[in-house]
Amino acid sequence: MNTTTISTDGPVLTPAMVEQIKAFFPRYPSRQAVTLPALHVVNEHLRHVPLQAVVEIAELLELAPAQVQDTLSFYGFFKQDAPHGETRAWVCRSVSCAIRGGEAVLDHMCQRLGIHPGDTTDDGKLTLEFGECLGACEFAPCMLAGDDLVKNLDELSADKFLDTLGVAPSSKKNKPSLTDEKK
Repeated sequence: MNTTTISTDGPVLTPAMVEQIKAFFPRYPSRQAVTLPALHVVNEHLRHVPLQAVVEIAELLELAPAQVQDTLSFYGFFKQDAPHGETRAWVCRSVSCAIRGGEAVLDHMCQRLGIHPGDTTDDGKLTLEFGECLGACEFAPCMLAGDDLVKNLDELSADKFLDTLGVAPSSKKNKPSLTDEKK
């Protein structure tokens, strides 16, 4: 039995989250196989997977915390340090999208928001990230925003997307640029 303890502030997993995770048990051949679905449950509720949640998932699945952490760290989708925004958007930077201006659109969005790729806006409404191939090359450049694919992305459609979310333009003087990060 696992005796690792991280937090003294009480459990991170709510009873509802625990029940959602337990509902996977009959559908999988082992408790270890429930690791990824359990991480998704926590991520859906908390918008990240804190270390204490890793420990609690491990206890629930009768695994070592390192086994849960290994699965979590394998997938770039999960954040562990801080919650991602209410909406997560991945702008594709693979070949088709890059050739058709995807990086320029991402740069435009970053400058408007005053954030770098991977950051979350101050109001917590959006986390903007690079994405590898989204499998929609015929619609390049594209962006996956939550579960929605934004096709033929350009600065105008990017601005419309940001306006729909209610993300205010940044008033920061030193706005980030993708070209700054490449230096």
